[in-house]
Amino acid sequence: MTLSPESKEVIAATLPAVGAAIGDITPLFYKKMFAAHPELERDLFNRGNQKQGEQQKALAGSIAAFATLQLDPDPARVEAILSRIAHKHASLGIKPDEYWIVHEHLFAAIVEVLGAAVTPEVAKAWDEVYWLMANTLISLEADLYKAAGVEVGDVWRTVRVAERVYQSADTVSFVLTSLDGAPLPTFRPGQYLSVGVKLPDGARQIRQYSLSNAPSQGDWRITVKSVAASAAPDGTVIPAGEVSNFLFQNLFEGDELQVTMPFGDLVLTDEDAPLFLASAGIGCTPMIGMLSHLAEVGDQRPISVLHADRSVANHAHRHELSTLVGQIPSADVYRWYEDLGARQPLETIRVGRADITDLPLDPKTHAYLCGPLPFMMSLREALIERNVPAANIHYEVFGPDSWAPAGA
Repeated sequence: MTLSPESKEVIAATLPAVGAAIGDITPLFYKKMFAAHPELERDLFNRGNQKQGEQQKALAGSIAAFATLQLDPDPARVEAILSRIAHKHASLGIKPDEYWIVHEHLFAAIVEVLGAAVTPEVAKAWDEVYWLMANTLISLEADLYKAAGVEVGDVWRTVRVAERVYQSADTVSFVLTSLDGAPLPTFRPGQYLSVGVKLPDGARQIRQYSLSNAPSQGDWRITVKSVAASAAPDGTVIPAGEVSNFLFQNLFEGDELQVTMPFGDLVLTDEDAPLFLASAGIGCTPMIGMLSHLAEVGDQRPISVLHADRSVANHAHRHELSTLVGQIPSADVYRWYEDLGARQPLETIRVGRADITDLPLDPKTHAYLCGPLPFMMSLREALIERNVPAANIHYEVFGPDSWAPAGA
């Protein structure tokens, strides 16, 4: 489906105005929607991201990017943006009816911000853009639900914690099993689960955690980092990790947990091409899952593994990373630490920030990135400078994805 010629003309004429105002439209949209449906803020949306404005920025970027791509079609970018959103929505159990709720309050916000500029013709054109995007997502999500073997939105299940293991001082992994002992559904290396917990104030908050084990093991493992409140460079307060801290402090062997089926589009390519797995901090988790799979199947592709962290002590899954790479003859690992402590730098263990300038890198490489956004953006630029095509660079963002609409 594409926009009608009439709507395309209107969108081309009004996109600059809407784009300039969308930073005002999206916060007002959320305010209106949460006032009408407080249960959505309490039980579905990430309260921390709402306070920081990250969800608003991601939504604004996605809408503007989708509208722009109707004027200058780029199917690959549209697919990348919508696939990521669809997987996130499926992992939350989003249903088609909820798109009507969004539509009502989003268009109310548009009218309030733009006023008389929203003529019937303009409203019709932007309505067409919205439903083109929404219906495409609804179709993608239906396919994801079908592939997972569940009814639309019915993604939640109860599992039991079989093991709790510290991976660093502030990071712990949980092995999850079914209640009846049967193997849990399989997944693709790099995918994630949503975890829902009831917090002390009665809110049910949901977060996503990458699966950090191989799919064939019959259980699921997630790794959770305790996150303290901190200050952003601009002085604003970044809230503590509400769900992560709750899990870190309260979840133990034998406890039950509400999780979803696995979803996520950061998955290994089947192409016979070299792999580059790069992570920073807790971004190591999908890479550990991928390496577990690659070691298990005896993959023979050239594999370069890069990890950056604050210190050796902070590096979660540090020993496991070395062990897995050691099990893959074609793999090499390079590590960077901002603080090496009393340790001396080695050829593959360096001090400072990650730098791939002198690493061997085949231009046909498929790269997988996970970590803080500045780390991934910097590494993406470096990979492109080393002649790795942008289409071969894949990434995972922990939280709202404000990068993809910008052209990543």
